[in-house]
Amino acid sequence: MIQSFNISKLGYNISCIQQLTDHIKTRITQYEEEPVTYVFKNEFFIDLLFSIFKRVNNTITDQHRMFREATDPVFYVKKKRDEYYSVFQKYCHGATSAAIFGEIICQKLKEPIEQSVYRQTARDLVDEMRSNCPSLNGNRSNLEKHILRRLAEEENFDKYINYIYDPKDHFKSFIRDEVSQYIRDQFSVQLKMNQNIELLQKKIMTAAHESTQHVQENRGNVDVWLKFFTQKLSDVLMFSLKDFSGVKHDDVDDFKLLEDVIRKDLPSITSDISREFSTDSFKIKLDVNNRSDEILIDHLCQCCWVQCPFCGAICTNTLENHDGDHSVTFHRMNGLMGGDYYGTQDLCVEFCTTLVASDVSFLESEKWFKFREYRTAGKVYEEWNITPDESKLPYWKWFVCKFQNVLETFYEKKIQNEGKIPEEWRKYTFDQAIESLEKKCIL
Repeated sequence: MIQSFNISKLGYNISCIQQLTDHIKTRITQYEEEPVTYVFKNEFFIDLLFSIFKRVNNTITDQHRMFREATDPVFYVKKKRDEYYSVFQKYCHGATSAAIFGEIICQKLKEPIEQSVYRQTARDLVDEMRSNCPSLNGNRSNLEKHILRRLAEEENFDKYINYIYDPKDHFKSFIRDEVSQYIRDQFSVQLKMNQNIELLQKKIMTAAHESTQHVQENRGNVDVWLKFFTQKLSDVLMFSLKDFSGVKHDDVDDFKLLEDVIRKDLPSITSDISREFSTDSFKIKLDVNNRSDEILIDHLCQCCWVQCPFCGAICTNTLENHDGDHSVTFHRMNGLMGGDYYGTQDLCVEFCTTLVASDVSFLESEKWFKFREYRTAGKVYEEWNITPDESKLPYWKWFVCKFQNVLETFYEKKIQNEGKIPEEWRKYTFDQAIESLEKKCIL
């Protein structure tokens, strides 16, 4: 959530803390409204706030510092002081206009180079993960398979509940964790950034050389040289003629010297940038939309997130607001969403696909509807196509056996009597549950 504030571009505002506080309070309230057997004290809320604010303090501070450096005139002048002084020294020592303009070009390239390297490294990380990371090298169904496998391995019931009740949030968290883990274990951010800045340096030097050739062959002036130079770099840098507004350069006519100055000064500029490269700076200096995790989230999570009104399974359509009915290949038992047998505290272990083939009824808005006629219960139901069949994923049979006691505590209900677990379900092992996911990748 902190990244969504985009503090590095918009600056810090006290409302950020208020929004974060309100978000935390809302999530706690939502959790308390679920069938839990405890209530959080006010002290818990305060302790949680302090813990979260302590964790995000450095991120907020670093991003606001970046905002001030980019927008505060005092910071800007301090940052540019050495650059301006260097130009002034050369002018006093009788340097030619071409030499001075060459140095100005290098100084103006510094920030675009830095941003380009960060953005390119983020894209490289995305490309590598989509090739090498099993959970992210397919579609959302493949991602969900890996999420369910991870949930089974960790045996963390709270994460299961987050997945069941807020699947999109859980998917996003999983992707962010995968990116962080990949950076820690398999991807050297600093090495990749150094490689990218070397490639960029070569492209800039090539552009300078080709610009010199262009004006010599066409008898152009400095404006022609600069226009050709910026156009050659437009696909790799956010760098244009507008960056030279107010910079006097009309007397520059020694283009070979201009090229030589850029060739000589550019390595020191890129060296200064490289010294600041780190995994931490990689996370901080990128705009939210350019972060690797957000790129992957945008790619994998732009799809339908409507959940089955009975079991909470996610529609498998790859388009948001798609035409036609919602559907899912494998439904789950109703009890996962707290569904019970009317008049009892017994959780329902029947799957949707079995119920819609029966004469059993369910209560909706104080009216009874038969499961086989579920579409008549209203909009949320009529938009779903639930096909009667016996396709039941063994994974969920294993899950309800594994977490029976925790489910009963969470919903304050029992899995018994009509909702008694069939004995054959208890024979499923962890390996068989995972194998069923592997065989049925489309969930």
